[in-house]
Amino acid sequence: MDLIPVTIDGQRIEVPEGTSVLEAAELIGIDIPRLCHDPVLGAVGTCRLCVVEIDGMRNLRASCTTKVTPEMVVRTGTPRVQESRRTVLELLLSDHPADCLTCEKMGSCKLAEYAYAYGVRKGAFAGAEHHYELDDSNPFIVRDMNKCILCGKCVRACQEVTGKNVLGFAFKGFDTKATPFGDTSYLESDCIFCGNCVAVCPTGALTEKGMQGQGRTWEMEKVRTTCSFCGVGCTVDLNVKDGRVVGVTSTDGTVNDRAMCVKGRFGWDYINSPKRLTKPLIKRDGRFEEASWDEALYFVASRLGEIRQRYGSQAFGALSSARTTNETNYLVQKFARGVMGTNSVDHCART
Repeated sequence: MDLIPVTIDGQRIEVPEGTSVLEAAELIGIDIPRLCHDPVLGAVGTCRLCVVEIDGMRNLRASCTTKVTPEMVVRTGTPRVQESRRTVLELLLSDHPADCLTCEKMGSCKLAEYAYAYGVRKGAFAGAEHHYELDDSNPFIVRDMNKCILCGKCVRACQEVTGKNVLGFAFKGFDTKATPFGDTSYLESDCIFCGNCVAVCPTGALTEKGMQGQGRTWEMEKVRTTCSFCGVGCTVDLNVKDGRVVGVTSTDGTVNDRAMCVKGRFGWDYINSPKRLTKPLIKRDGRFEEASWDEALYFVASRLGEIRQRYGSQAFGALSSARTTNETNYLVQKFARGVMGTNSVDHCART
């Protein structure tokens, strides 16, 4: 692949053909602000916050959609660029609630982060403001359209990542909304509650319902692990506060990028369930009693041996689970065939 020389803020770099200006800048440690861009989504250049100045071009260009050309000279922080970004932020804040102190997104809101970086406050532009009702009909997602900045990331995540096309833009001008068909609630739509829209939302427009009031972002310890709901192996972050899991959020993973299903993202409440078994139980005289792992394993092994000896191998069957890895499922069928001597093996994911 041909390498193209480009100069960004005085630094010369060679990048592959087709690389965007934003991607090239990141390769040399230059962070360009952006609200609509996400590496897992297609570039659209709608927020105009990532604009840069390019020699030979009269207008500022969106760095996320502009591809590098040979000997291109880019400046990312000129007074003209800074002023344009401040104006964009002021326009966004003109119709954005100033309730940052109570917003669930506080600490991880990109709009607040950039407003602070550029010294922008609400009030530069006066005008009409939206007053949408809070949509909390969805059992997993809280939707506050008053905080939506129309970046379109939720729409593209639903289309490009989930493949459902539930979300789209409705109405025109000031009344434009990112919403399900017919401007219905999430609950009334064909939403499968995967939450991939929540994962890419840069503001508090979309938040996890189960994490409401559980704590601030900076209070959470992120524990990276592998989702246990199936054998795919998605990477997830457990959000832990005071030694207790209060939510699950997606993170960059080799298998799933940041995409997750409804079970992996929202089906974590069993972790803290008082009904969850934490120790082996053996039924004696019709009642379950706690036992050690060694005692429980010995009991299971001896009973299986007795059943095989008394009734034969065909009296035994193995039912495996989609919530374990492929390697574990392989061992289950190997045990059934090699040890118990039966081919009666089934799986909960069989159709």
